[in-house]
Amino acid sequence: MERKTNELENLVEQTRKKEKISKKEVDAKWILKIVSVAFVISFIFSYIANSTIPNLSLAFGILITLLFIFVGITMDVVGVSVTAADEAVFHSMNSRKVRGADLAVKFKKNADKVSTFCCDVIGDVCGVISGAAGTAITVILVTDFHTNLLLTGLIVTAIISSLTIGGKAIGKSIAINKSDIILYGFAKIVSTFYRR
Repeated sequence: MERKTNELENLVEQTRKKEKISKKEVDAKWILKIVSVAFVISFIFSYIANSTIPNLSLAFGILITLLFIFVGITMDVVGVSVTAADEAVFHSMNSRKVRGADLAVKFKKNADKVSTFCCDVIGDVCGVISGAAGTAITVILVTDFHTNLLLTGLIVTAIISSLTIGGKAIGKSIAINKSDIILYGFAKIVSTFYRR
């Protein structure tokens, strides 16, 4: 029992040494900025989903919902990849002037912020929007096909949840195993729009 306590104390001590930021250094401006960005993105996406999907055919409504699910899963994969990637690989690439490597280094150095933006802002907002889109699809099904509202709503919600959770589970495994490749690919794409 004493050995386990000593190992726990050692682990706590090692963790304290590795901590890059203290509780006092939490970036309040960043938190305020990310909350504001999340609000704006969520508002815009919700407006688009709620104003377009009910007016579309069932096929287009399903397609848009699947698009939101796919974007959410993809951004979750990027967020996990950033936290799992090896920074040294990108320093080496950056020294050889490989396009996108400098951004990959910046992303990795700010992994907590990039991961929050990708997983929590974009990923979660897409999850909320796909849920709202599911409600619109339910209304279309009930109106056009006279299905039972409760049963249809439950089935649509269950399908959307299953696709999102299953996709993210598969995505996280891929993100951890191929983190360097995914982060580099993401950085290379962003570098085409990024002005230094």
